[in-house]
Amino acid sequence: MPDPVRHRRTLQQALQAFLATAGRRGRRVDLRDASDVLVAGDLHGHVENFRRLLDRAALAQHPGRHLVVQELIHGPYRYPAGGDKSHQLLDLLAALKCQYPHRVHMLLGNHELCQGTGQWVAKGEEDLNDLFRLGVSSAYGDAAEEIYGLYRNLFAVLPLAIATPNRVFLSHSLPNGRRIDAFDPAALERFPSPEEQLQPGGAAHALVWGRDTSLATVTTFLQKVDADLLITGHIPCSEGFAAPNERQLILDAMGCPACCCLFPADRPLTHPELLACVQTL
Repeated sequence: MPDPVRHRRTLQQALQAFLATAGRRGRRVDLRDASDVLVAGDLHGHVENFRRLLDRAALAQHPGRHLVVQELIHGPYRYPAGGDKSHQLLDLLAALKCQYPHRVHMLLGNHELCQGTGQWVAKGEEDLNDLFRLGVSSAYGDAAEEIYGLYRNLFAVLPLAIATPNRVFLSHSLPNGRRIDAFDPAALERFPSPEEQLQPGGAAHALVWGRDTSLATVTTFLQKVDADLLITGHIPCSEGFAAPNERQLILDAMGCPACCCLFPADRPLTHPELLACVQTL
């Protein structure tokens, strides 16, 4: 079992680092000093893909590079007792955030939202929230409740969106067409998020659960958040990525092939140029 005392300190330090990230306004982060950005799609507990992503990032060798990950929890990997191992990615992410407090970012995904707020989420007949808690209990024993509470605290401070200097917007998803007109981008700059924003019908909930990839919806969303291009996750992609319209890139890193995108943040980008930056892990 990992040392719970040391791990508690790491999680607490990571939480403070997320709150103190340069460029943070509420739950939106505007990157100020990025030369390039490496962003991956949903990882869902895939430790090996996370390791490959870190190798690709080479943060120590690239001081102007920022790394963005999303949807780390609720994966298929199990402890002998049946608990979900995906908390291990949170542990790795927390240590990395402490090492690079202003250059490592995690976007809130729908699974973290559900785990943090107790909203039911399942795959088949499995309650993913219960499996996650069982995994934390398997790893941390008597300290599990305290560690689990720190994970939930972490979910409550994660950014909902990241914007780059060259007008690329990163979020886990975007509101569906029937909710896009009512979406208020000012909600991204509120912290803590009001409870109603986290529930169905709220802005944060709509931002992480939507699956509308129509050009009209994406264009309206980008106008609201004052950006030109959109990178999201949330939707599984058989090839590891997808470009459903001329303004959006979807990334998926939970299986094989797994994709990321390493794009320059210090010059204007077209959509074809953004797609040319997609890489396979």
